[in-house]
Parts: sequence; structure tokens; C-alpha cells
Amino acid sequence: MTGTSIDGRMTGVQGAPGAELRAALRAALRRELPAAVALRRELHAAPNVSGEEGPTLRRVLAALPATLPAALPATPPATLPATLPATLPATLPGGAVEHVATTGAVLRVGGPGPAVGVRGELDALPIVERTGVPWAAVNGAMHACGHDVHLAAVVALTRAIASLGDGAGLVPLLAVLQPREETFPSGALDVVASGVLGRHDVRAMIGAHVQPVLREGTIACTPGPVNAASDEFKVIVKGSEGHAAYPHLTRDPVLAMAQVIVAAQQLVSRAADPMAPTVVTFGTVNAGTAPNAIPGEAVARGTLRTMSQEWRERLYRRFTQVAEDTARAYGCNAVVEIFPGEPVLVNDPRLAARTGELLREQGWEVNDELRSCGADDFARYGDVAASLMMFVGVDTESGLHSPGFLPADSAVGAVAEALLAGYLAAVPGVVSSRPAACRAPAG
Repeated sequence: MTGTSIDGRMTGVQGAPGAELRAALRAALRRELPAAVALRRELHAAPNVSGEEGPTLRRVLAALPATLPAALPATPPATLPATLPATLPATLPGGAVEHVATTGAVLRVGGPGPAVGVRGELDALPIVERTGVPWAAVNGAMHACGHDVHLAAVVALTRAIASLGDGAGLVPLLAVLQPREETFPSGALDVVASGVLGRHDVRAMIGAHVQPVLREGTIACTPGPVNAASDEFKVIVKGSEGHAAYPHLTRDPVLAMAQVIVAAQQLVSRAADPMAPTVVTFGTVNAGTAPNAIPGEAVARGTLRTMSQEWRERLYRRFTQVAEDTARAYGCNAVVEIFPGEPVLVNDPRLAARTGELLREQGWEVNDELRSCGADDFARYGDVAASLMMFVGVDTESGLHSPGFLPADSAVGAVAEALLAGYLAAVPGVVSSRPAACRAPAG
């Protein structure tokens, strides 16, 4: 299990926003929601796939307030990547933008001192939309994972906090507009490697993701591991080709690969601890070009998913051994490549507990047990800060990554409320670790 604990970084309860300030924040957030819903529809209608998020970034930055307090200097325009539109402003009036991860950016709200980060994903999927709404995408890409909702919610929260001004004594917020969540190497990996979170002294990272397995009105705020590590593999089984009428003169790699696929599933039922979630999936299998010929090789690709780092590493070895030994039993040879992907996503237990309490106070049903073998590069933020990923229930007829996936507009407010609760839950520890000069006056 990996991740940076809240212990030692965000201990204590002093500095928590009082009830009056929390109410003011929620009222400010509600005022932002109509514009955020309109933004969500704009973003949904004009999606950009991973690595091509420049237009989406430009639209999100344009939606941020003109009264943002000054923060760190922006990246000079001369250094902007060519994939961004030439008209993208390097700075917003009264605020500053730092460009990261090629097509991403961060924007800080508030003064000096430790900050809380919130993540919104910029990229869409290469899926042809079939929702039928007037604002459906028609460019062959689609926000089929709810990133349009997440981005609109981040904008609403950022504007709400900025609207209260520095005088409110709020802990700074860093809006992380992250590219390439849907591909590997991921945008989160690049954001962390850039050092931007350290430069802004981000002590906690908060994320929220729409989740149709939860009913609307429910937010999952589960402590500990919540998403699996996901690693891709490639297996090449090599035999010897020949005529389909004379199999005894060949070494059939298709038969050997079929046995490798079956044998690999036994790793789940017989090698893995029954209490340790494990998924082995063969997603593609390719071999041959003619129905009456035995090919010389078969190639399969898939994923390995685990919920612990120790078993993850052992599964690499066991999977490779099973593939090699099974192929050999059929007179063939197997070559296995494993491409490590995202690590296990681990929620900080104390941050999850605090956030759950705040959500219950606001009338949300809180689920503290939801875990899945899905993967999210948000896990990378746990290496440098206490982190929390929540899952927000939505009622949809289609699931994630489906051409028909379309959460209701109300999901924008639900995700924004979740992010606000996470921000408020993180604030006490951030304030307790700030130098006295950076804290708001008592009273």
C-alpha cells in the first residue's frame, strides 16, 4: 500500500472554518452552479481526447473568475506548447496560471502558505456519442467518463472560494486541470514529476468521480485502498506454422495461447489470497490470416489488476511463469512483457472520515465501503500529499465509457459539494501546519 498519510502532515483540528464561514461557502457555491451547468454542456459538446486538450483547457480557464488573487508567476507565453491555441491567455486578470504536463494547468486561489488541491480531468474518450441530446458531441470524441461534470464542478468551487476573498482567511486552493487521465503515461504522473504541487506546498489532494453503480444522493468516501493498480501485459506465443490438415507437423500457438488464457485465470482462484481482489483480463487475441493454416505465433494483450503492491509484484512473476510453462507444455515458447501502469489508489483514512462527517451533516448518504478494481491516475498524488478520491452516485441508463453515458446536470452540484467537503475536511490540518503569519486572525 502506498500513499502519503495525513498523520504528521494534517494533524489537529484548530483553524477549521466555523459554521458561518462554511455556510457562506456553500451559498457561494450554489450561486455558481447555474453557470457551471452551462459550462458542463459546452465542454460536453466539444470534447478533446488525451493529448489534445488545449481547446478544453482554454475554455475552462476562460470560465474562471477575473478577480482571482495574485499567486505565483505564470509560465511565460513563449514556453507554451504548440498544441495550445495561440490565444490562450498566460494569465487571467488578477490571477496566475502555471502550465503543466503539456496541455494542463494549475491555478491558485488565495495567498501564501500551504494549500489544498482539487483535480479536474480535461480529456475525453475516442467514443462516438449516442445520447441524442442537443448538446451531444459530434466530433468522434465523447466525455463518456464524466470529466465534463468534474471540470465544471472544479470551476464552481474555485469561483466560490475566490468570491469570498483573502479576507475570509480561507486556506489557498490549487485547481489542478489535468490532461491525459485516460492514457498512459498519465497526466497525473507528469503533474507530480513537474514539482508544481511542492512549489505550492499542497498538503492534500481532493478528487471526485461520478459513479453509476451508486444511486443519486450517495457519495462514497471510503478509507484505504479504493481503486486497483492496473498493469498491461503482452504475451507472444511462438510455434511453427503449417497446413491445418497436418497439425502433427506443426506446433500450434493458437492452442497453446488458449491454454495460457485458461491457466492464467487459475491465478485468481488458486494463487491469490481470496481476500485480495485480483482480476486477469485478456482483452485482445490475434493469430493467423487464413482459416486453413496454423500460424507461427499468437499475440494476446490484457490487464492485471490488484489491490496491494506486494501481491502486484508477485503476480508479475507468477503470470510470467504460468504463460511460459503452459506454452512449453504444448511445444511452444512464450514471451511475456508487463507494462506497469497506475498504482493502488489509497484514500487517507482520517481525511475520508472527516469528509464523510461533513457530507452527512449536509444530508448526503455516505458510503464508506465502495471499492473497485478500476484504476485512476489520481493515485499518483498520494505519493506527495494526503489524498482522497470520492465517488458520486448518478442515475444513468448506461455505464461509464459507454456511448450513452450522460449524468444529469444535477451531478455538477453533487460533485462540487463533494469537493467542497473534501476541501473543508483538509483545512484544519493545513492551518495547523501554517506559519502563524499566514493564519487568519482569531475570531
